[in-house]
Amino acid sequence: MSRPFSPQRNSSAASFVRVNGKIRAREVRVIGVEGNQLGVILLTEALNLARHHGVDLVEIAATAVPPVCRLVDFGKYRYELSKKEKESKKHQHASTVKEVQLSPRIDPHDLGIKVMHTIDFLCEDMKVKVALKFRGREMAHTEVGFEVVNKFIEQIAPFGHPDFQPKLVGRAINLMISPLPRNKRAKNPRAVEEEQEHAPEGKSHAPKAEKVANPAPAPQKVKVPVSEQPQSGGLSTPFASLEIKQP
Repeated sequence: MSRPFSPQRNSSAASFVRVNGKIRAREVRVIGVEGNQLGVILLTEALNLARHHGVDLVEIAATAVPPVCRLVDFGKYRYELSKKEKESKKHQHASTVKEVQLSPRIDPHDLGIKVMHTIDFLCEDMKVKVALKFRGREMAHTEVGFEVVNKFIEQIAPFGHPDFQPKLVGRAINLMISPLPRNKRAKNPRAVEEEQEHAPEGKSHAPKAEKVANPAPAPQKVKVPVSEQPQSGGLSTPFASLEIKQP
């Protein structure tokens, strides 16, 4: 059964891989469909093997002598490559840097917003550069700026740590914050709130009301017999059927 050559895409590392008739070598070292070594054979024989098994002949080590090829479906091979690339990116150090600007007279509400943005960046494995700039006569009280920066560091401590102590450079206090490792980092409060909102109604985490050990007894109703009711001149009284509640 002849199999058409699989097209290559330029969107991944698989675009640089030679497949089937694009392989330029007289002899190749072939790895079988089940991962077994088939040895060094002619390229034409390797292509015939690929057609026989209904797969592609993919060059996986072009710099080797002779080149190493594998009998595998090229679509499956491309998927494996993309999966490995995603896994490797997860273990890479943070390379993206975001910047957050503060001021010595920042409002507490605005400071809270800056903290939340910084937490979002750190939870996405991004570094954050913090810059607090002084204007005019604010340079006379740089200690106020350091207090704001230290307060900022305390609030983002469960999510990141400063690479160095805050230092005054020119008219600004600069600081670089790196995210903590995933196993030591606290969960993003925004993500926790979203999980609680989308949680099933039957699995609510609201605390249940505790049962009272000795509940107070309900008041009992006692009906006074007619024979024990006071008589007034032999006349019936409107209070004859009155029910008296006892505690």
